[in-house]
Amino acid sequence: MTLHQPAPLTDNVAQWTDTLLRDGYCIIPDAIETAAVDALAADLAAVFDLTPPATGPFYGNRTKRFHGLLGRSTKLDAFVRDPLILSIVETILSPGCEAIQLNLTQAIEILPGGREQPPHRDQDMWPVRQPGLEYLVNVMWPFTHYTAENGATVVWPKSHRRQDEIILDPSEAIFAEMQPGAALLFLGSTLHAGGANRTSLSRRGMIISYSLGWLKPYELPWLAYPPEIARTFPRELAQLAVYRSHRPNLGTFEGRCASHLLSWDGAPQGAIDALRPEQELLIEQYYAGAFDGVRNGNPAFRRA
Repeated sequence: MTLHQPAPLTDNVAQWTDTLLRDGYCIIPDAIETAAVDALAADLAAVFDLTPPATGPFYGNRTKRFHGLLGRSTKLDAFVRDPLILSIVETILSPGCEAIQLNLTQAIEILPGGREQPPHRDQDMWPVRQPGLEYLVNVMWPFTHYTAENGATVVWPKSHRRQDEIILDPSEAIFAEMQPGAALLFLGSTLHAGGANRTSLSRRGMIISYSLGWLKPYELPWLAYPPEIARTFPRELAQLAVYRSHRPNLGTFEGRCASHLLSWDGAPQGAIDALRPEQELLIEQYYAGAFDGVRNGNPAFRRA
């Protein structure tokens, strides 16, 4: 996906990216047609009905959650690869990787009586943090009206700049109230929580998250979308679902870019390097003798 978009889209990307980086979140009110939301929600309605409540204090026993949404409805592609959303995400994450990936697709229903989720930052699923680097961007899409009463996502504005503070004053938080067709974007470094549902009706929606392409994703994509399913995806969508290696040689199968699984007939094939240009240059210089002086003077390079 290129970031060289027509001027109006480019302007919108810059506007919403600036807001997201400034506040740690943004709500785009008319991100997609409501008819598209209704059609996707209808595709997933039966799965919502059949899915039992989650287990555990983090997910919440009064919520329903299921994943692998790309395999459940072809309509999800329009959300995953929405040009505005994807351009914003790439702008945020591309300084830290050469290719982004899908981290998660998850449908969420907060049932009546569901209590507020513990506040958390999604980036904390990875144990190492590099200052100034965003690992993740989340996009929440409501299927029903999100209100403060029925469990709208709770967000602490600018909390991405206060990452050493695990818990912040609830009075500083906002409820991300929005209608179907809107999208809530928030950084992996932003403190947030699912809200409490104090009404008699469920709150349904989904979250699509994107991360740096070299991280282990929350949802294992090759299990969620094995090759026989991924082969039905457009190539760009399959690449987002991690049928693409991330240089150097990360996410490979049989020493090759995982994309070869999309057309592989099972015959043995040789490994193929996937290196960054600077790594190829370094190797070329090594074999050309550029480091011979270092090798000859360093016992670590001497032959046994």
